[in-house]
Amino acid sequence: MKKSFLAAMLGAYFISPVAHAEAIDASKINYLGPIAPQNALKPFETNRKNAILTNLKQSLTADQKSVSFFGNTLKWQNLSKVNALTEPGLQALKFTLTTTRFTPATLKLDGVKEASFYLNGELLSKKGDAYKLPLTTGQHQVIIITESVEDWGKVALDLTSEIEESKISVSTDAPNTLSAKQLFDSKTVSNLSISPNGKHLIWQTRSYNDKNANKAIRETVIKSVKDNEIVYSLPANANNFAWSDDNTHLVYTSSKVLYKLNLKSLTTSALSEDLSGISNVDFYDNDTLIFTWVKRPEKSTSLTKYYHGLEDRWSYARNKTSVYLYDVNSGLMRQVSPAEFSVSLQDFDNERGTLLLSRSISDYAAPPHMLTELLEYNLKDNSQTTVGKYRTFNSAQYSSDGLYITAGPEFGEKAGKTVADSQLSNNYDTQLYSVSYDGKNITALSKTFDPSIGQFSVLKNDDVILNVGEEDKRQLYVFDESKKRFNKVKTNLDVIERFSVSNEKSPTLVFAGTGAQLPQQVQLKTKLSNTKSKTLFNSKKAFYANTQLPSLEEFNFTNDQGTEIKGRVYLPSNLDKQKQYPALVYYYGGTSPVNRAFTGRYPFNLWAENGYVVYVLQPTGATGFGQDFSAKHVNAWGEYTANDIIKGTQAFLDKYSFVDKNKVGNLGASYGGFMTMLLATKTDMFSASISHAGISNITSYWGQGWWGYLYSGEASKNSFPWNNAKLYSEHSPVFNADKVKTPLLLIHGDADTNVPVGESHTMYTALKLLGQDVELVEYKGADHQIFARDKRFHWWNTMLAYFDKHLKEQPQWWNDLYTQK
Repeated sequence: MKKSFLAAMLGAYFISPVAHAEAIDASKINYLGPIAPQNALKPFETNRKNAILTNLKQSLTADQKSVSFFGNTLKWQNLSKVNALTEPGLQALKFTLTTTRFTPATLKLDGVKEASFYLNGELLSKKGDAYKLPLTTGQHQVIIITESVEDWGKVALDLTSEIEESKISVSTDAPNTLSAKQLFDSKTVSNLSISPNGKHLIWQTRSYNDKNANKAIRETVIKSVKDNEIVYSLPANANNFAWSDDNTHLVYTSSKVLYKLNLKSLTTSALSEDLSGISNVDFYDNDTLIFTWVKRPEKSTSLTKYYHGLEDRWSYARNKTSVYLYDVNSGLMRQVSPAEFSVSLQDFDNERGTLLLSRSISDYAAPPHMLTELLEYNLKDNSQTTVGKYRTFNSAQYSSDGLYITAGPEFGEKAGKTVADSQLSNNYDTQLYSVSYDGKNITALSKTFDPSIGQFSVLKNDDVILNVGEEDKRQLYVFDESKKRFNKVKTNLDVIERFSVSNEKSPTLVFAGTGAQLPQQVQLKTKLSNTKSKTLFNSKKAFYANTQLPSLEEFNFTNDQGTEIKGRVYLPSNLDKQKQYPALVYYYGGTSPVNRAFTGRYPFNLWAENGYVVYVLQPTGATGFGQDFSAKHVNAWGEYTANDIIKGTQAFLDKYSFVDKNKVGNLGASYGGFMTMLLATKTDMFSASISHAGISNITSYWGQGWWGYLYSGEASKNSFPWNNAKLYSEHSPVFNADKVKTPLLLIHGDADTNVPVGESHTMYTALKLLGQDVELVEYKGADHQIFARDKRFHWWNTMLAYFDKHLKEQPQWWNDLYTQK
């Protein structure tokens, strides 16, 4: 490039004076070229231009210093160091735009006859003579692939902001700011299964990218535990994994076909042609498989549906699930569960020749208005024995001389209850029990153990490894059967997402999890008592190595009942305590705490990096803090929770002086959405509120939500509209809608079966008639949660845009998403 052009270039790369951003010069743009100078045809001269450039763009997007093309390695260099006037082949320009607020911008590219412009990997088309860039808060990668440039001396870029007070910075090597795509798309380990002898490990991963859109990219392999190396690749969509006890074979399903893999020869054979609908596959013995198989009824063409009971509102209520045995050598199958009803397989004991089955029974006489029957089925004589019928039941497994059962405190004539007789227990606070084979002798094992029991696995010596909810963490514990004691498994992770344990005398444990500020890790322990673990996967190193993350502080306070309420505060990584920041307050309140996972449906770290101080608290009623704490959820419907949130927010504002007290938003979902609406009727301390899938009328939720009556069987235990109308009306936000003064956004999936969309419509109608500032956004086809990648990004943007409008006085993002006509 000629010096005269360099001078011109330094003047040409600039931000319009309308936008208060740094000027772009050639030193802030990376250049790569010439790419494939020997090619006779440029991509635009072929009939496969889009495919050629899309593949090329992938390699250019990667954060690496050089790229190889047909054996020729090119290094990215600073554009200011390029001296050639013209270049053969293709060339690429790359730089990063960073904004601290939503900024619509326009970029003009002059002097290039053929170019493809990519923003964050997405191909943009010209609008007139320029590219429109809707820059959300954070970083945006620009890649321009040029095919025809007659004179680089005439090339110029002109970037103009449409918002006077915005600032856009341009760089080639700025630290990455945390992005939504990074949180959602980064590869995570989604399934782990260790072989009985602890030598092999099934390792399944999931990731996303722009090209595959909502379709997950999956990889499934078998690894050697010894060296963490791949020994065999399985079909990406493989599932239903089962190891033989003798460690010779693995079975799995893929595309409805059941396969058997010989672990010594690594050869595969198909065992069936079509077993669509099977699940819970396991080896009953080395030659026999056991699994459950669901049979769905034919689609009805009837003009009416006659309800058989409350459960019949569930789309799966008329499915019938049975247990089958499968002879591996002959392929013969036989149904071994009773023909007259649908069952769940809890466990089996091949030495005793028995299955442990459960089934749901319609029984509305007492909360939660359903019974679970646990029965033992004897395969030798096809007899069945009822172990018990329970109002609260989670799962069951065999021990050497009986059963382990997880259920609520009121299991077995309230065997696990520790709260006062006058207080109803919260049966979502799961306990561990030892039960005799006949169900007559029940021993509560966790009455003095505060965490709530989740998934568990019984070891050879009858010890139990458990994944428990401990306050706002999910931790691993071992129940020592001989000493009747719970011992914590030491990890450096806040939330254990999944675990698998071998069947050795001294078992090997593998587990995956995250922390409030720690992306996913997978760790291995060769002994449960080891204080140190071997790290098999570290997402932070792989996907967040150059990313700024918020800092975290613990923040607890004492409520009006003298109880400590736990919480945490996320602070932006570039925090300046001399400035004033808006804040967001998040909670759930619906009997479980908001755990400390690194990301999830509500990305606290992302909110903090978008300029908000984020306060997350665990109000009264949550499990994992002891039975006295969780029991206060029953028949309260926000009574304690609202007071905790109000007092906690005030204490938070008193401590964090750099938070603007007039710029505080609050949000929650489901029961948390109910809390958002309820808080709006009780306080005006918040400047903007968001309720996702919230409950506005407890009565209609109780009667219309698929599981409304079941959940209300705990949350409103023994209370109904006819015997406690005060609870159902006074605690329902819509009955107090005239007290709402805070701007409120209602978000709902229009296919929500848990909390019907009418709950948001009811509140929207009330507030519209009252002339209140209220917005309603429905996501088409979405149920209670937003899972699809495109909907998830839009949903995250909607929430941030709404708060930017009200808490930052920046309405442009919201207006861009929801044009006012």
